[in-house]
Amino acid sequence: MARVGTGQPVANADRWTGSLTTRSGFTFHVRPARPGDEERLAEFFRHVSEDDIRFRFLIALDKVGHDRLVAMTAVDHDRTENFLALDDQGRILATGMLAADPQLERGEVAISIRTDHKRRGISWTLLEHIAAYAEARGIRTLESIEARENRAAIELEQEMGFTAHPLEDDPTLVLVRRTLG
Repeated sequence: MARVGTGQPVANADRWTGSLTTRSGFTFHVRPARPGDEERLAEFFRHVSEDDIRFRFLIALDKVGHDRLVAMTAVDHDRTENFLALDDQGRILATGMLAADPQLERGEVAISIRTDHKRRGISWTLLEHIAAYAEARGIRTLESIEARENRAAIELEQEMGFTAHPLEDDPTLVLVRRTLG
């Protein structure tokens, strides 16, 4: 039996890399990001709307810069993992990052998707994959901080069993949370 990170047994570590199929029948490949993916990730973000970039980083950006790309590609694969959804040509369609606390009890997830690939079920399927990975790692709570105006993401997460909570110190943001396991 393979072991992931802090020793949590995982029946098949290879299951985190492979093909996933959405409920609508769209198939894509998923794998963890690697340092060599920086340029492809930069290209990916050129196909993400300004609003969606703002929703992902919770700040307005003209472009996703080098430091952010490095943080998304040079992950430790222990407390932080960034999954890439790829098409048959290797283009990045979506990215889903999970960052856990040092105790691996709580993880925060953030997903971005190419504007021209929305409404195919990629975000839903990628979030399911990340939740399964987090649960296998022993993470008990999955969270995401969303801009209150990002109704599509909040609704998707609520459909997946997340509950929304206002953030007391910032009325423009919502914390969505799901207990795993």
